[in-house]
Amino acid sequence: MEDKPVSSPKPSADHRQKAKVIYVVYVIAALDITWMFLQFSVTPYLAKKLGFDTLWFGYLQTTVGVIQLIGGPMFGRFGDLFGARAALSLACAATSVFFVLLAIADHPVLLFIHKLPTVFMHVLPACQMVVTDLSEPEKRADSLSKLGLCFGIGMIAGSTLGGNLNTRYGEMVTALVGAAGSAFNLLLVLNFIPKSTKAETSNTKTENQNKKVFSLGEITRLMKFPGVTRIFLIKIIAGLPSGIFQVMFSIIALDFFKLEPKENGYLMAYFGIVQMVVQGAVIGQLTARYPEKSLLLMSIGVSAVVGLAQAYMQTVLQLCLTVTPMIFSLSVFTVITDSMLTKSVPSSDTGTMLGLCASVQSLVRTIGPTIGGFLYVNYGLTSIGLIKFFVNTSVFVYQLCLKTTMKQRE
Repeated sequence: MEDKPVSSPKPSADHRQKAKVIYVVYVIAALDITWMFLQFSVTPYLAKKLGFDTLWFGYLQTTVGVIQLIGGPMFGRFGDLFGARAALSLACAATSVFFVLLAIADHPVLLFIHKLPTVFMHVLPACQMVVTDLSEPEKRADSLSKLGLCFGIGMIAGSTLGGNLNTRYGEMVTALVGAAGSAFNLLLVLNFIPKSTKAETSNTKTENQNKKVFSLGEITRLMKFPGVTRIFLIKIIAGLPSGIFQVMFSIIALDFFKLEPKENGYLMAYFGIVQMVVQGAVIGQLTARYPEKSLLLMSIGVSAVVGLAQAYMQTVLQLCLTVTPMIFSLSVFTVITDSMLTKSVPSSDTGTMLGLCASVQSLVRTIGPTIGGFLYVNYGLTSIGLIKFFVNTSVFVYQLCLKTTMKQRE
């Protein structure tokens, strides 16, 4: 009886501690995205100085996609086995090494070598691991969406900072700033992120699992949980057309809309602001009011309509009008699918699942430029929009029929 007054405040204190860690994770995510966009102000110019043409620069980007495609599942599994702090520490350390190698890259071979640490550079998925472990299941989608707000902040800050540093001090200094920033992120991780963020039951269960960092058997096991394979395939199939448009956007902006670098910068800033609003405010309100299955269906439907609009747009104004619903649908789709997939597997396996989700983005970056380039060169911008329309419409109809069938069974 005497222990009751002492134990009652514990849930509240525990909740405050979890909230504090999540806020630190948001800071880490925003800073990491800042350094990544700072890097975008270095690599293209350095590649040009080293004699890269468009084809070889494409090879360089594809190399990153392939490396991260391989590293994603391994990194997620590493997080499940050794804890989110170990995963975040590894990711931040790899990012710092990445920038140091970029700073000393004075030969085309070194520019390729500096991409090797990207196999471990999964700071955002590692942040998702922590948020997933510490957030309540009913608030998970909202908590994950706030990472998108961090992405928007980092995109604007990194683009601005990188452009100014590169103009005034050159590529080497800009890259070293990125290395120092990543080292600062590592210090934040070591000082504020607990060694284990999973529940004790999850930790005990993990001890009895296969200890291999890369295990096809573990991936196959996760895919056998109810609904996982279906949602994962929807994430790939419905997300690929939008991803193709994203990876082709810089070429579309330059070649089709004839945008100058300054105008393109303004447009990217607009993208960042829209994403910040959607991920920071809108998604949380939606997930509090509507079921995730309904939001997934809505995002796919909106994406189909956006694809049809993009197939026939001709002016920059029309592009801007399609950007808001495009970012809205893509943000909702990404957050909801990640949330649904992590809820469909045991808490001890959420890191591996988030690693697989991250690999979907790497897959798009790997095959997207090839598919998008072929479509754009041979059939024009219209083909990219129409494929997005037909693919998302097909998935929308499938999901709607499935939802109707399940209601009838109930």
